[in-house]
Amino acid sequence: ARDEVYRALQRLLPPESAWPETLHRAMRYSVFAGGKRLRPILALAAAEAIGGEWRPVLEPACGLELIHTYSLIHDDLPALDDDATRRGAPSCHVAFGEAVAILAGDALLTHGLGLFARYPEEEIFAAPKLRVLQAVEEAIGTTGMIGGQVADLEAEATGGDVPRELVEKIHENKTGRLIRASLAVGALLSFAEAEDLDRLDVFGRAVGLAFQIKDDLLDVESDSQTLGKRAGKDAAAGKATFPRALGIEGSRQMLSRTLEEALSAAASLPRGGGHLPALALFVGDRRS
Repeated sequence: ARDEVYRALQRLLPPESAWPETLHRAMRYSVFAGGKRLRPILALAAAEAIGGEWRPVLEPACGLELIHTYSLIHDDLPALDDDATRRGAPSCHVAFGEAVAILAGDALLTHGLGLFARYPEEEIFAAPKLRVLQAVEEAIGTTGMIGGQVADLEAEATGGDVPRELVEKIHENKTGRLIRASLAVGALLSFAEAEDLDRLDVFGRAVGLAFQIKDDLLDVESDSQTLGKRAGKDAAAGKATFPRALGIEGSRQMLSRTLEEALSAAASLPRGGGHLPALALFVGDRRS
């Protein structure tokens, strides 16, 4: 699936030789710098888990990756996380300058939303495409990813000493909402029943939380070379993190419980959730 996503991204993004070349170079630089492609793969896996086909979902799934990449470009900017490296290479604003990085992020967001509007092209998908656009807009907007980013900044201004409930709310929105929307994209374009959409949402909420807990643990326990970005930066910046709220061992226990919730939700789906249980375990076991 990762190879299929890679090939589709190559096809769907404007070539570097097309005007404006600098912008397209910056977009492709960030998209092809590496990455797990977790969000598009979750969309494809959700389609298969409820008995659908993954091929009609491929282009919209790539839209998820473009939106995710836009959020990373903007996150790395000096005004936000001020990260000079991403995936082991210079961040977009280091490689191309802040102005081009901001515009490349804007362009990836715009292009990603365009993919949801255009694909799949068959008339039968007209109604599900509207629901997909609504789900993605809600996930990344003021009450989703962007709202979570603002809450994260506000928590950082207090030194990061916030209760666990607020840490959870921040990351459910900043990280989890797009993961949940990724599953919804695959399910909606596969004409999922309401019960399966609900089960996938329970799975997605658990996986999104597990992803962030693991991310926070890696920031404390791993090194910059393994992570491909600066280790220890969250603690140094006074970020609101799970280890800060719960301690290392408490965070590990919460990660284990959250993964169990994800596996239980996947087991309630048709076909035992297909590839979804393996993806949940990958989230909990990853090293970067």
